[in-house]
Amino acid sequence: MNSNIEIKHTETSKIESVDFNNLPFGSVFSDHMLTCTFKDGAWQTPIIEAYAPISLDPSAKIFHYGQSIFEGMKAYKDAEGNTLLFRPLENCKRLNKSAERLVIPQIPEEIFMSGLKQLLKVDEAWIPTNEGSSLYIRPFMFASGNGFHASPANEYKFIICTAPSGAYFAGKVKVLIEEKYARAANGGVGFAKAGGNYAAQFYPTQLAIDKGYDQVIWTDDNTHEYIEEAGAMNIFVRINDTLITSPTNDRILDGITRKSIIKIAEDLKINVEVRKISVSEVVAAAQSGSLKEMFGTGTAAVISPISGFGYKEKEYDLPDLDNSFASLLKKTITDIQTNKTEDPYGWRMKL
Repeated sequence: MNSNIEIKHTETSKIESVDFNNLPFGSVFSDHMLTCTFKDGAWQTPIIEAYAPISLDPSAKIFHYGQSIFEGMKAYKDAEGNTLLFRPLENCKRLNKSAERLVIPQIPEEIFMSGLKQLLKVDEAWIPTNEGSSLYIRPFMFASGNGFHASPANEYKFIICTAPSGAYFAGKVKVLIEEKYARAANGGVGFAKAGGNYAAQFYPTQLAIDKGYDQVIWTDDNTHEYIEEAGAMNIFVRINDTLITSPTNDRILDGITRKSIIKIAEDLKINVEVRKISVSEVVAAAQSGSLKEMFGTGTAAVISPISGFGYKEKEYDLPDLDNSFASLLKKTITDIQTNKTEDPYGWRMKL
């Protein structure tokens, strides 16, 4: 497949203007991008070309009916200068699961993987080497076909862009447990990484930010009695020495970091329970002192400790632990990702 990827190198690189010691998250973009078009019932030859604006007709269905899905991944450099990916096939599978739900043609694994590998070779110099930094990778697909008829498009774009990035959240986050709004419902698209899921949560998240919080913890749409996930993260709760996380369902994203952390925690002999967590259980644990930690997991954030939460106009602070599960698990997973330790699971892919 590599030989079938057309490569058009940029004439001028932007890399000299980038301060790799002060990288924001996701707002500095590498020189190239990969694009592939679905038309006439088939995916066409992928092209690696200069990162640049894309041209769409005003009637392109993405603007009107929201057929848009994406993934989040990272590339790392190890001490020997090797380029590393973490469980990339899982991202490809999840993108195609999202595609199926939004009636978008699934991307062949060969195009996804060989296109990604070639793009990383072309822009290898953009992969940061500073501790805590990585090359964030954004594969996405959207309806580029035209028409005002409310139906699936006949053309689509698959694009991969990359961005050298620092930490997603710096330090701990403070969250608000949602009592009114819902992120997703049974039978809906909550499990898909669809753009509209994120757009719909911006408003309640902004209300929480206005109150001094960083993120919303979503609860079930029916009763708002059970914790589900945060805006950009799956949620883990530690009560005494048991780590609890909600099971995935129609409403919850099947996080790749989440399932990796579950496996690592079990192998570290941490007691893990995958079950429904009621808000009342978390509040009672906070009041009794048995709530030791809460943290979020995700590709962008990796693991973000939660310093406290708000619920029903009350504030609950979490203790500051010296040897937290969050710090142990974050070190373990990032050491695997960056080749600082053995990978007993076969998750790390060297290019």
